[in-house]
Amino acid sequence: METTVTDHNRTESNRDVDLAKVKSEILSKYPTKVARKRAKQILVSPSGKGSTIPEIGANVRTVPGILTQRGCCYAGCKGVILGPTRDVVNIVHGPVGCSFYAWLTRRNQTRPASKDAPNYMTYCFTTDMQDENIVFGGEKKLKQAIQEAYDIFHPHTISVFSTCPVGLIGDDIHSVCREMKETLGINIFGFSCEGYKGVSQSAGHHIANNGIFKNVVGLDDTIRGGEFRINLLGEYNIGGDAFEIERILDDCGISLISTFSGNSTMEQFANSHTADLNVVMCHRSITYMAEMMEKKYGMPWIKINFIGARATAQSLRKIAQYFEDDSLTARVEEVIARELPPVTEAMETARPLCEGKLAMLFVGGSRAHHYQELFNELGMKTMAAGYEFGHRDDYEGRQVLPSIKVDADSRNIEELSVEQDPDKYRMRKTEEELSATGQAYREYDGLIPDMKPNTFVIDDISQYETEKIIEAVKPDVFCAGIKEKYIIQKSGVPMKQLHSYDYGGPYAGFKGAVNFYREITRMTNSKVWSYVKAPWEKDPELTATYAAG
Repeated sequence: METTVTDHNRTESNRDVDLAKVKSEILSKYPTKVARKRAKQILVSPSGKGSTIPEIGANVRTVPGILTQRGCCYAGCKGVILGPTRDVVNIVHGPVGCSFYAWLTRRNQTRPASKDAPNYMTYCFTTDMQDENIVFGGEKKLKQAIQEAYDIFHPHTISVFSTCPVGLIGDDIHSVCREMKETLGINIFGFSCEGYKGVSQSAGHHIANNGIFKNVVGLDDTIRGGEFRINLLGEYNIGGDAFEIERILDDCGISLISTFSGNSTMEQFANSHTADLNVVMCHRSITYMAEMMEKKYGMPWIKINFIGARATAQSLRKIAQYFEDDSLTARVEEVIARELPPVTEAMETARPLCEGKLAMLFVGGSRAHHYQELFNELGMKTMAAGYEFGHRDDYEGRQVLPSIKVDADSRNIEELSVEQDPDKYRMRKTEEELSATGQAYREYDGLIPDMKPNTFVIDDISQYETEKIIEAVKPDVFCAGIKEKYIIQKSGVPMKQLHSYDYGGPYAGFKGAVNFYREITRMTNSKVWSYVKAPWEKDPELTATYAAG
């Protein structure tokens, strides 16, 4: 006999849900064609280690009418990749709403080197296109905006971002940028990142990578930093994550030449080709850059993860292993030994209050995978996970890349032809030397192999699916973005934003792990969520009939 329980003190027997049945019930509400498509994007994780990894439908267009979590191409380019870079004036060519949408001042944090160092992140630059600009063109207004930005701020770099109407009316932002670059004598370039390109913000990541690589990387050959020089790719300083990672790397004696792109500058990007190793956090958004830099400049890349204490320690050891230096290895171990005791203490305090609870994660292109490290450390189980803008390799692993067919949406994104730079190419290590370090390079595992049996893996989850799965699984915490926040909270479930962290963070590194333990403990043990009722539950609508006249 099952015990009747309420709130978050549910027994395991209450949580043994037939997920295949839940999936069937969800699909039954869709038209046949939509159900067939969504069936490929909603998987129940196979049982047992070594099971065949199923193929998932990913990086395909959202069905019109379904409320998706996804953002647009422009959001991925301007908001995600270029948003955290402080010394560039980012002008959005389009309506003012687009510029405001990607401002992201809570998400994008930075620390200028001095009070006099340029920092334009607090400004929102836009051409504020009006109806007449849509009809008669906006190139003249864009020139005026670039000139005005230069006259006021005198930046060394200006970038321009196209929005949907710009692509539709045919404004040539690139010719305007070339003209103004010649006139002003500074670096000015544009991004054709109209929101409708691609199927999600992932297209914008690719376009941003291409633009920075073509126009900035390799411009400054100055050798900076110490003996062990790396670039950190795919870290966006959400909630101050980059500050914590920088602290740890500095303590280890590892020189961070550039971060793409949290707490970053164009000057760092220009100098990034002088590093000896690229370490990749969010492989979905930035692997393009790692591959192009290796081909042109000769630096290899390796997948790391600074989310979770164990993952952070492992990542530091991987970096030290690459450099094969005994003094660096000793210093890394010293830092790990110093940092772990407070983390262990916090984990031992939090784990009894969190163990056995359930989490669901639907965020980003790697975060739904990375954050399972922290939930595992708390003894919690991830019952469902997926990405907004993931591709098949993010779910199944990098080994499936050759089998992925390039569709029309992907062909919209330029693939740069990259060759070795005759003057700046320097092979850091031969393939034999890389192999001798005893670890894999240019590889990453997918989400699916790390999911426990009888759990959901869902690509591009909709609001309807979110509601039905919450109803069936009854998670103790749900991690997603701002668009999902309130509908989840109205379901009586704590919701943790992992796109901007709300007012929390950092959650990366050792101190970040402690912050996360405390935050999740507080959220999953708060009784306030059990009192949340939808308006129609508190005050049911009265029904009546018309009286005879």
